[in-house]
Amino acid sequence: MSSARPRIRCSASAGQRARLALTGPAALLAAALTACSGGGGSGSAEVGGDAKAPDTRITVNLRGEAAAPGEPVKVELAHGKLKTVSVKPGEGDPLAGRISADGRTWTSERVAAPGTAYTVEATDADGGSDRATFATAEAEKVNKLSLAPGKNTTVGIAQPLSVVFDHPVKNKAAVEKALKVSTSNDTEGSWGWLQDYSGKDRVDWRPKEYWKPGTKVTLDARLNGVDTGADGGWFVRDYATAFTIGAAQVVKVDLDGHRLALHRDGKQVMDLPMSAGTPGGEKASWRGTAVLMSKEGTINMRSETVGLGDAYDKMVDYSMRLTWSGMYAHAAPWNARYFGRANQSSGCLGMSDADAAALYGQVRVGDPFEMTGAEAKGTVAEGNGYGAWNLSWTDWQAKSALK
Repeated sequence: MSSARPRIRCSASAGQRARLALTGPAALLAAALTACSGGGGSGSAEVGGDAKAPDTRITVNLRGEAAAPGEPVKVELAHGKLKTVSVKPGEGDPLAGRISADGRTWTSERVAAPGTAYTVEATDADGGSDRATFATAEAEKVNKLSLAPGKNTTVGIAQPLSVVFDHPVKNKAAVEKALKVSTSNDTEGSWGWLQDYSGKDRVDWRPKEYWKPGTKVTLDARLNGVDTGADGGWFVRDYATAFTIGAAQVVKVDLDGHRLALHRDGKQVMDLPMSAGTPGGEKASWRGTAVLMSKEGTINMRSETVGLGDAYDKMVDYSMRLTWSGMYAHAAPWNARYFGRANQSSGCLGMSDADAAALYGQVRVGDPFEMTGAEAKGTVAEGNGYGAWNLSWTDWQAKSALK
């Protein structure tokens, strides 16, 4: 008794046909259908002159040279049971997938990515095998992203995972589903969508409470093949980052008392006089929790960049950025007469050279600055740096596209 070789055919749903019609003429689709057929026929074996082998035809839902991306690959066997299925892009690992309980269908866990050629190879339980190929249409527009914190860094206990997108994201739920966060201690957290200070779409993953020191965090952004929606384009690659949480450090800023204190593991290790922003106008400092975004050393600060005219143009030492809007902690020796006495700066937390150097040497990117006091112009917004800690846990969870 001979074993029949399965024949792979490519077919598309009505919706797929409508989408494919946009990418090429009908003649191309007809030619693609022929090109996708397996090399072997259905075959037959005769016993007593009229017995036939089982029907081992296989169909694939994507076909041709311009198939619609963004859909799972589905392979279906007309009769019998599938044994193995491999759907492999030209570069990279095969798509993972599952065979249905009845053995008739295999469906990929991930979608087909744009601009990618795939080879389908399948075997059935009777030993038949065949292969087919298809390619997806190129993305007309590609979306990209930037990640914080950087890979293999050690950060403070308030640092969120932050993803900023180059183009608008309309399909937020689809994007969020592709972002897989893992922690070494099952930290509870949630994604929240917001507008970055730059005006771009952004999504942050914040733990319910400050991270525990030593926590290891990984992000596996399985975005290749995800459509971000109108004006956003497609992702054409995956992204990943990993980082570790450092010591439990909190900087407590008393705006009204004009002092700044560093606490480590619950104990105060530094208490410094300082002068914050002049109250009563745009020069006032922000209150609430800000997260140390970067340690920038000596930089040029110019008042016109933060909307304060030509009030100053200085080279400033030991600069520690707290917001995108220009609030820093830094050395301000020109303001020495106000340290510990009054708030008389243009919005930053100013200290002596020695005190700023000492703080700069101890703090880490991701450390929270908890700022309290009446002499402020408002609370740090979630998109102005990392202000997510100024929302309640319930309000933050509500910003997830999957809630």
